[in-house]
Amino acid sequence: VTGASFVVFNGALKTSSGFLAKSSIVEDGLMVQITRETMESLRQALRDKKDFKITCGKMDAGDVKEYVDICWVENEEKTNTG
Repeated sequence: VTGASFVVFNGALKTSSGFLAKSSIVEDGLMVQITRETMESLRQALRDKKDFKITCGKMDAGDVKEYVDICWVENEEKTNTG
């Protein structure tokens, strides 16, 4: 689990790169590089307020994967107030 001040979703990852998606820590945030198709699915999930999971790593890496989970919650805690 990684806490971040911001998240950047970059939809320019080429399918030919051999990656499903790539995540990396940038300053105090997280950058997730995804394909155009995944970006379209993510945008629709955000519009519909649906949870979304992005699987990161090489396509042929087997069971070792990272995940970026976008989850909608019912209870909004008062964090970052002010």
